[in-house]
Amino acid sequence: MTPRLLDYVRNTSLRDDDILSGLREETSELPGGESLQVMAEEGQLLALLAQLSGARSVLEVGTFTGYSTLCMARALPPEGRIVTCDITDRWADIGVPYWKRAGVRDRIELRVGDATETLSELVDKGEENRFDMVFIDADKKNYPVYYEHAVSLVRSGGLVVVDNTLLSGRVADEGAQDPDTVAIRELNATLHGDERVDVSLLTMADGITLARKR
Repeated sequence: MTPRLLDYVRNTSLRDDDILSGLREETSELPGGESLQVMAEEGQLLALLAQLSGARSVLEVGTFTGYSTLCMARALPPEGRIVTCDITDRWADIGVPYWKRAGVRDRIELRVGDATETLSELVDKGEENRFDMVFIDADKKNYPVYYEHAVSLVRSGGLVVVDNTLLSGRVADEGAQDPDTVAIRELNATLHGDERVDVSLLTMADGITLARKR
């Protein structure tokens, strides 16, 4: 994807506004902000997926400044809700004013703490098969754990979306044996053979895997 072609795609496909671009710009000024936030095109895709799946209840693992949260929350009906999990509210607080400006703050529930514990608590409280869509974009070494919880928590016919499943191409480099790359490879192998879901790995952004629970 050359810069010229990317500009063309954005000019002919991306539907942006001041709220979305404002949060992206503020996020980009943070250390590592540009690399950690989802691309504008991916945010738009997440919103479309939420609408296509008829989502009323969304679970997000990894909030950061809440850009993807905002995109998905805006795609929900007024009574919809999104539960978003992060280890800290330090960065999510940046997104709150934008959530309010968009009129979706009341649809968003931020849960702060270790995501594995948060997801386990949701299972323990009987939230299995309750969510219409789950988006995973957090620490990579725990992706296999997050995915297993996601499959339990999403309903039949619901969608699990996993970000960064190509990990800048390191998944195809046998010499890359760092914990993050190993975890993503493990997850990709699991997804390929998982009969519980229908799956497709999109070569968009840094790799986006869609898994529809059967």
